[in-house]
Amino acid sequence: MSRLLLKSLLALLLVITTGFSAGFFTLPVLAVEEAPVQPTAEDAIPVQPTALDMFAQVGELRQKAFEATNKGDFKTAEGYWTEMIQQLPDSGAAWSNRGNARVSQNKLEDAIVDFNKAIELAPTAPDPYLNRGIALEGLGKWEAAIADYNHVLALDPKDPAAYNNRGNAEAGLEQWETAAADFRKAADMAPEYAFARANYALIKYQLGETDEAIRTMKNLVRRYPKFADMRAALTAALWVQGKQGEAESQWVSAVGLDRRYKDLNWVKTIRRWPPEITVALEKFLSLKS
Repeated sequence: MSRLLLKSLLALLLVITTGFSAGFFTLPVLAVEEAPVQPTAEDAIPVQPTALDMFAQVGELRQKAFEATNKGDFKTAEGYWTEMIQQLPDSGAAWSNRGNARVSQNKLEDAIVDFNKAIELAPTAPDPYLNRGIALEGLGKWEAAIADYNHVLALDPKDPAAYNNRGNAEAGLEQWETAAADFRKAADMAPEYAFARANYALIKYQLGETDEAIRTMKNLVRRYPKFADMRAALTAALWVQGKQGEAESQWVSAVGLDRRYKDLNWVKTIRRWPPEITVALEKFLSLKS
């Protein structure tokens, strides 16, 4: 195989497996070809994998990692990303993806270490900042998370996930109006981003704008009948309004789709509903128990 083809394959391998530009990677220095020398039995060495072999191996690891993630097996996914990092230690995407797997296991401090490495390798890639912000949110470090989301928006002003996530962190600081504006912007930028619109509805309920909140919730349920979050929120809002029949109907569907909404602590600390809608759900659950 010629030097030119080998170098091209290595560059292609780095681009495809990382998702980032290959410009910051250092490719191996290739030696000048010399006349072939016949090896003796004493100095025979194992055959080294070719660039195509490496490409196939890394591609298989990547596929297995995503399959494990789709199954919710984040520990296995983490293992595959670790293997990929061993193969390609300069892959910012591999570090970032392992960080995601660790966030999903609540290994937040370890995840932040991975995101820091990804940022070191690819400082202009927005994803590691976005992902680190999520981990920081999990630790209740709202200002630091907002700083990361601001950095994402400086790199890509049209990233709806950054607006939505910044709204989450602002809600953690009880900056309700600011959070509502960010959720609204995310939802308007990406109309199919249902959770951004759902977050907007919950904040509107927190601000006392219950009619708009309930109208938005109903629109979301109409469009996405299996949206458990909004069915549970409608249960709480309608119950407080004295519409018990409608509330009961929404609740049957909500818990049929996702039983976690029966756990008020999960709603408060993991889903992180704002206080007013959480209190409304608590009133419903206290009468149901």
